[in-house]
Amino acid sequence: MSVEKSFTTSKMKSVLVLLCVLLPLTCSGQSGLTDKGLFFPKPSANSFVKLTPLKPLNLEAFTLCMRLFVNPAVVNQGSRETILFAYRTQDHDELNVWQEKGSISLYLRSSSEGAFYAVPLLSIFRTNLCVTWESSTGLTALWLDGRRSTLQVYRQNHKVQSGGAVILGQDPDDFTGKFDENQSFVGEISDVNMWDFVLTGDQIRNFSDRVWLGPAPNVLNWNTMQYEMIGNVLVVPERYK
Repeated sequence: MSVEKSFTTSKMKSVLVLLCVLLPLTCSGQSGLTDKGLFFPKPSANSFVKLTPLKPLNLEAFTLCMRLFVNPAVVNQGSRETILFAYRTQDHDELNVWQEKGSISLYLRSSSEGAFYAVPLLSIFRTNLCVTWESSTGLTALWLDGRRSTLQVYRQNHKVQSGGAVILGQDPDDFTGKFDENQSFVGEISDVNMWDFVLTGDQIRNFSDRVWLGPAPNVLNWNTMQYEMIGNVLVVPERYK
């Protein structure tokens, strides 16, 4: 590639990123969020980000990690339920992570039977959150800032099914949407990564320390995956990280 062509391509990418920050309604089909975050400034029934996995979510085990900042004046109000991660298939809430009722909760193909972890509420400061699960034993754990919860047995011999949509910011009540503003995410989310196996404790602690030496995420990779932003969502520039 010539120097002139390389410069032109780089310039076009810079302009597109700027448009994503200033005019989020126009942004779709982007890829890679290395050292960036996604900011949901206020409750909404129509603002979300759709992530494209690297492979189908046929999962008999997983590790799901993310970094979260929230607006506690909204998210921590009374009995409010706030979606942190949603994976919806045609007929089911296949894999959801919530903050609700003073807990972080994991649901696999259920809206009522979950694994619940009574932990301090999320705050204006960054929380490093990981969830691990494996089908063969049902062992499930929540990790906050590198510290593991007690283990639970949940959904032993279950399998997460493929063919769904990964959504940040909203909980879709059907495959095409149907969002509830009072359950929307309000705050900043970044480094959403997923593996189709359970990471070791040391690897999860490295994630919390922002020193990653482990295997590359092979289901969702924040640095490389395709994403589509709809509504009032802003890309947080690298300088704020």
